[in-house]
Amino acid sequence: MTDAATIAVYGTPPAEVVDVPSGATQFSPLMPGASSLEQQSDGSLVAMTMLAPPGTLERRYVIAQALRALAPQAPFTILAPNDRGGTRLRKELQAFGCAIEESARRHHRIVIGTRPEKPAGIADALEQGGPRLIDDLGVWSQPGVFSWDRLDPGTAMLIAHLPPLKGRGADFGCGIGLLAHAALASPEVTEITLVDIDRRAIECAQHNVGDARARFLWADLRSADLTGLDFVVMNAPFHDAGAEDKSLAQQFVTRAAKALGKGGVCFMVANRHLPYEAILKPAFKRAELMIETGGYKIYEAHT
Repeated sequence: MTDAATIAVYGTPPAEVVDVPSGATQFSPLMPGASSLEQQSDGSLVAMTMLAPPGTLERRYVIAQALRALAPQAPFTILAPNDRGGTRLRKELQAFGCAIEESARRHHRIVIGTRPEKPAGIADALEQGGPRLIDDLGVWSQPGVFSWDRLDPGTAMLIAHLPPLKGRGADFGCGIGLLAHAALASPEVTEITLVDIDRRAIECAQHNVGDARARFLWADLRSADLTGLDFVVMNAPFHDAGAEDKSLAQQFVTRAAKALGKGGVCFMVANRHLPYEAILKPAFKRAELMIETGGYKIYEAHT
């Protein structure tokens, strides 16, 4: 009898496109509490169903990790939307030395095959998609993490206008930790919790924020238990699974208001085209637009 723990799933393959075995072990770094594919022993998985990531380096890295962890001749099913890497899957799997069959369903490409005895190009894909030191920034990052190889303009703008902070705080959607690092420049900050839904971001942030006052939390912010904070800083995301989702950023605003204690303050940078005023004003006692330029705007909101 097959041990269900060795049957793997990565991400959330649409149920209307492929079947995922019941009890499969989840390995997506975007699902807090999931297992780490990187820590899975070579040849220990007996099957894999994967919704492949859209980015080329990230996708090849994840597929390489899966092929490393799968037993020889173990079956896999890998799929992706046509416009998010699906059309490249066949060639990418063939480049790894896999014999595959390809089909299409509901705007997805589906590739089915088995892990070859000796996959080709694994080491190169793991190197290209793995964590690395970004020389221009002097920080650790990894393909697939938000703004992984550049300083996001919104984050840069908030860092430039962030006043000295004090007390206990949090960085919501911390990414690789650049905003939290800036907040910790104030000696009056006693603690800051870096929260992100991406395990890879948290692991990079642990490299980048070498301060005893920093705490790290791999979690979906919407269910994280944080209360009584003196400050929150955030570059609120507005994409979920690659699609624009304005409600996600709005939930960050609501969560910040609930996490702050009386007299707390939230500093938030947002894309200029997104409507935050309607939710900031009822959630906070006072909310002000600090600056608006270059496609971004910064808000200061008090509880």
